[in-house]
Amino acid sequence: MINRVLLAGAVFALVACSSTKQSGADVLIDDLESSEFSTENDDDGVLTGGLGDGNGVSGSGIDGGDSFALEELNNPDSPLSERIIYFPVDSNVIGDEYTGMVEAHARFLAENPDINIILEGHTDERGSREYNLALGERRAQSVSDFLLLQGASSSQTETVSYGEERPAQSGQSEAFWGQNRRVEILYINN
Repeated sequence: MINRVLLAGAVFALVACSSTKQSGADVLIDDLESSEFSTENDDDGVLTGGLGDGNGVSGSGIDGGDSFALEELNNPDSPLSERIIYFPVDSNVIGDEYTGMVEAHARFLAENPDINIILEGHTDERGSREYNLALGERRAQSVSDFLLLQGASSSQTETVSYGEERPAQSGQSEAFWGQNRRVEILYINN
């Protein structure tokens, strides 16, 4: 009897620890071309739309509302098209020149609760690997905190640090290093 109880407990523990397989992949909104996005009204007043070429990506919103403004992400006249925040050496303070852009992203996220972002923190190559990973995380977290203060939800943001591992530019001068000290905003649609 005790063996059966132990066996049942072990089976229960294994089942409880198993993970579920995700049925689909995240869609990077950066990869979507706004010119391919089409919409039409149905009889219920709901605006439905999707991307052509049968790639299975679609979206919907309320007719008359502009809360799902996918086009704004790729509109070069919109602050949402800017998705990189650069930082001074050894700093995670967002410069004044980026606050308007980050505020625009916060508003967009607040208006579109189904859209999430990944904030990738990066550094230049100077400093130890551990220091740079920590600095990249502080930079990403700084942008995340700013977004949350401006109305985005914590469930919409994820931070990751790559430290010096993914440089935007390779070189040994301040011009190159300055391009690597950054946070990149990547939009995903779950």
